Amino acid sequence: MTSEKIVTAAMLAIGDELLSGRTKDKNIGHLADVLTLAGIDLKEVRIVADDEPAIVAALNGLRGEYDYVFTSGGIGPTHDDITADAVSRAFGVECIHDPEAMTLLGAMYERRGLEFTEARRRMARMPNGARHIPNAVSTAPGFIIGNVHVMAGVPQVFQAMLDALLPNLQSGTVVKSRTVRSPFGEGDIGGPLGDVQKAHPFTSIGSYPKFDGTSFSTDLVIRARDEALLDAAEADVKAMIEAIAASKNKPE
Repeated sequence: MTSEKIVTAAMLAIGDELLSGRTKDKNIGHLADVLTLAGIDLKEVRIVADDEPAIVAALNGLRGEYDYVFTSGGIGPTHDDITADAVSRAFGVECIHDPEAMTLLGAMYERRGLEFTEARRRMARMPNGARHIPNAVSTAPGFIIGNVHVMAGVPQVFQAMLDALLPNLQSGTVVKSRTVRSPFGEGDIGGPLGDVQKAHPFTSIGSYPKFDGTSFSTDLVIRARDEALLDAAEADVKAMIEAIAASKNKPE
């Protein structure tokens, strides 16, 4: 167990539109998938409104708790895109028009024959001293300060920025998983499953009920970083299911 390396992360999704239901978030699931494959444990997700004190409070809470924090949303050109200001305030630094970002954006708008307006210049604002996250889709960069990685809310751009980040992220030991199908509902397996979990403290066993219109069943997902631990827990889960089946088939 001492060879296991655990790297943790949290996500802060920012935007009134997420909380109102107007926008359906796609970034949380994508980040979870990518981080799982990279051996980084996504441990917490928070969603906050476009409110600077709320963003600052959430960010300061998360960045001290986890190895990485990833944010989405609020770095566009409009008045309610306040993430750069909030992150700067959380770190106690000035929010500036980053010179390199200004050059990138200015050149892009010149190529497109568009005016580099004050609204568009807002997308070059970031905390003083922040490093860029490249944006292969629409040029305007995200940024990194401390262990916080600030990215756009538009899914295509968020995904491109995350792809650019991945090679530079520290990875942990990847969590492996196996699924065992139980023909019994959670009411039948709940007690015995709790005993199996207690017997395997270094594994996580999730219970996911299903209903096919006629009967209930349960998918049991076993997760562990160590293959031997996974094998042992899987064997006990299967033995539990067999014991429940035998008890149900036992003559009265």
